Amino acid sequence: FRRTPLLCWRPDMRASLNLFRRLLRWRWNRRLVALCCALVMPAALAIDAGESAPDFTLASAEGRPLQLAAFRGKLVYLDFWASWCAPCRRSFPWMNAMQEKYRPAGLVVLGVNVDQRRSDADRFLAQVPAKFAIAYDPQGTVPKLYAIQGMPSSVLIDREGRVLLVQAGFRDEERDGLEAKIRAA
Repeated sequence: FRRTPLLCWRPDMRASLNLFRRLLRWRWNRRLVALCCALVMPAALAIDAGESAPDFTLASAEGRPLQLAAFRGKLVYLDFWASWCAPCRRSFPWMNAMQEKYRPAGLVVLGVNVDQRRSDADRFLAQVPAKFAIAYDPQGTVPKLYAIQGMPSSVLIDREGRVLLVQAGFRDEERDGLEAKIRAA
């Protein structure tokens, strides 16, 4: 086994990387080390408030390319959803209302669907229409960029392209708090 240096993507990952190196030195079972890293590293790779939002380009519902950078200068509520996600059904009416209410103030709601089959997403949208832009990512590349771990998840991005908030899940009791953050941005 030959050790190769690991790159630090962010300074707060150093602790996780140092723990990994120490575990290797103790000659623990490598499978256990891999399991520990799988549990610790996703949290270290997650997008945090204040960081630049990773740019991406996906196909829109009309088949045109939709790029996050095109919304620079606007407040973006980026929502990751799937047709099988029950809380997504509850979040769509709220996102429709937010899009309508705060569009004049520069809010853009963008939903990223991660279903592997477009027909699943189309069936969902026939039942729960979206009055906001929808993009399709059947390979799931954009959720990986944002270290999304569950559906729905949303990211509030400011006018300069920085992350203001990362929200996992959608709960009715958090609607007012989310709206207050949109209003404050």
